[in-house]
Amino acid sequence: MNALTKTLDIPAFDPISYDAAVRAATIRAQHSFFDQHVIEDEFGCFLAIDEGDYNALPQDLIDRIVH
Repeated sequence: MNALTKTLDIPAFDPISYDAAVRAATIRAQHSFFDQHVIEDEFGCFLAIDEGDYNALPQDLIDRIVH
């Protein structure tokens, strides 16, 4: 390994968490006027958020949108 290379701590993909977040976002979208997003947190888990919860989304949340 190169001395200049840093190790990356990338969490493994969690398909159960992703599927649950997409399903939650889909259900919430039927009853909301706002966009639904699935974001990935720093631990590799996925969350469904409603854009109306945060008014204008902060840039750090925008950068973590995966669906």
